[in-house]
Amino acid sequence: MSLGDIVSLGGRVPTPPEVATLRLTVAGSAAAWSREPGHASSSYLLELGRRAIVLDLGQGAFSALSAFRDPARLDAVLVSHLHPDHCIDLVPLRHYLRFGCIPARSLMLHAPADLPARIDALTGQPDFLGELVGPPLEGGDFEVAGFAVAVAPVLHVGPSYAFRVAPAASPDAPGLVYSGDVGRVEDVLPLIREGDTLLIEASFADGPIEEGPNHLNAQEAARAAVEGRASRLILTHILDGYDRTAALEAARRVFPGESLLAEPGLRVEF
Repeated sequence: MSLGDIVSLGGRVPTPPEVATLRLTVAGSAAAWSREPGHASSSYLLELGRRAIVLDLGQGAFSALSAFRDPARLDAVLVSHLHPDHCIDLVPLRHYLRFGCIPARSLMLHAPADLPARIDALTGQPDFLGELVGPPLEGGDFEVAGFAVAVAPVLHVGPSYAFRVAPAASPDAPGLVYSGDVGRVEDVLPLIREGDTLLIEASFADGPIEEGPNHLNAQEAARAAVEGRASRLILTHILDGYDRTAALEAARRVFPGESLLAEPGLRVEF
């Protein structure tokens, strides 16, 4: 029976469900410090229809994120590791959820297990992040708020993780791979699927990689995109004082696909 036969018999062809578009907005992309006004540290908003999560929340990121979405309307926060430029603005987020929202709100938090104790020690207050609850991160897969998340441990300092995020309804569709801070390309490669967008740190821009800090430069970031068969490369976490334009040019000499800088306000759809 053809489609025409179904229609002529009075049948109704079901409309395929509308698939929400996955969208990335860069709220902050600076590393451990920035002297540039408006440059918050690492924070990346992912939206899928009405749902939203944020990857990392470094210094200045709470107010920067607020320009794009009310933080109370987040569904979850994922933290890659325990350095302040990736997690310290959990402090203003907690204050806002407790004192700035009526009634008080709570959010899911997926972070390394030691994070709550670190913040408690900083503030001198036990259970400071009581409004942010969730299981500690470890390698593997989980779903949160309609997002499919894959987690892989990476070489940096202490427990550190990279993420792959895609719609839970279509986890094999092109998604976003975020490296966090990483000193070894090979740790990120297992997460990348052909056609993904790779958001990856390039701390040392087009310069040599210094021993010890466990960070990458643009050339190594681009190598990850090539070997992972990503469709798009976004360089982030470039140290203050390094030439971001030179970093982008160096990456484009290695990776033939689209290459971008993670400037605040950059929006990308998948």
